[in-house]
Amino acid sequence: QVQLVESGGGSVQAGGSLRLSCVASGFRFSTKCMVWHRQAPGKERERIGIVRTGGASTVTSDSVKSRFTISRDNAKNTVYLEMNSLKPEDTATYYCAARGDGSCWGDYNIWGQGTQVTVS
Repeated sequence: QVQLVESGGGSVQAGGSLRLSCVASGFRFSTKCMVWHRQAPGKERERIGIVRTGGASTVTSDSVKSRFTISRDNAKNTVYLEMNSLKPEDTATYYCAARGDGSCWGDYNIWGQGTQVTVS
């Protein structure tokens, strides 16, 4: 079945780094734009950015633009979120997502279960 599985979250001190991974299965990963979101407790879900099928990425969140990088490896059906210079306000559950039609924008209907990142 269609599935996205995130991993790599954990607890880290402020200023540290983490790399999140999201492995896709059950669909043609290479044909879909992939998206990272996050949601902090009590806050709305925020889109972090996208990576297009060919690997070009755009970070859309101003709060992380200079610190986070999105990439993908189509051979491994995996999308990555590299997070540097982490701050306590980056504490959230991080999700990868996609649209069934493969486009980058709009409502996403394929979601992972999320991975928790805690920065102290």
